[in-house]
Amino acid sequence: MRDSVSGKTSLRRKGWTRKEWHYFWLGLIFASPWIIGFLIFTVYPFFSSLYFSLTEYDLFNPPRWVGMDNYKAIMKDHNFYKSISNTLFMAFISVPVTLFSSLLIAMLLNFKVKGINYYRTIFYLPAVIPGVASALLWTWMLNPDFGLVNIFLRWAGLPDPAWLLDPQFTKPSLILMGLWGSGAGALIFLAALQGVPQTYYEAAEVDGANWWYRFWKITVPALSPIILFQLIMGLIGAFQIFTESYILAGGKAGGGNSLGGPAQSLLFYAVNLYQEAFINLKMGYASALAWILFIIVMLITLLVLKTSKRWVYYGGE
Repeated sequence: MRDSVSGKTSLRRKGWTRKEWHYFWLGLIFASPWIIGFLIFTVYPFFSSLYFSLTEYDLFNPPRWVGMDNYKAIMKDHNFYKSISNTLFMAFISVPVTLFSSLLIAMLLNFKVKGINYYRTIFYLPAVIPGVASALLWTWMLNPDFGLVNIFLRWAGLPDPAWLLDPQFTKPSLILMGLWGSGAGALIFLAALQGVPQTYYEAAEVDGANWWYRFWKITVPALSPIILFQLIMGLIGAFQIFTESYILAGGKAGGGNSLGGPAQSLLFYAVNLYQEAFINLKMGYASALAWILFIIVMLITLLVLKTSKRWVYYGGE
């Protein structure tokens, strides 16, 4: 009898009381501004872009259903292959270089020397400069005639390339700009470095481990979750690169109506998408490009996460 009563009580407790429902609706009301904004500015554009990718739409006339024609046209588009090639170059060359640079800066800033806080501030300062201002600054720095970079190279007796005019040097110019902003990543690495227990290094030193062994066997595994985070964020950023290439190319045609700079060397995926959407007014085509970009980034992110089980170590493991 007692068991049956306690069973009924536990069944009643599975449902919410009036007070719990009251708090639920109260919480929902307080969260409603964010929920409404999320539905209007994220969910609706997300699914509407999927619909527009299956239509022919120029903003001024009603969308016309064309099915998969936009995706078939993309597969025959030279600009698509050029833009994906340029973007992959930045993703697989620039991101590892910037990661290594950030880690190197973080290790230098981790030394306890006099005035270290000033050094940390100086290295982080470029990260707070807006992207447009930073790109304009580098347009001046890389000017082949009076830019500081070429003045230094000439002073050192080295060749002084036409950074923004020669297609071979336009993408290295962007990598140079990425190194300039390494301070943001270095700050995250620095925070992680200071969380590595010193007892690990002391035990390794007692065992006679040299600097390289301590770095490879202690520092890198301890930082591997941060490396994974920086790698994924860097890859996503590389696939969305726009401002820097647009400013460095001067927004001028490199061939036809392209915004891609000399020989389309700065025609990245986001630039191509912008060009199709807001210059050629092919919104349906641009939406299809956006969905292909979404699928590519999602697949690469899943691949990195899949491989991370082999090289990322967490403290609880």
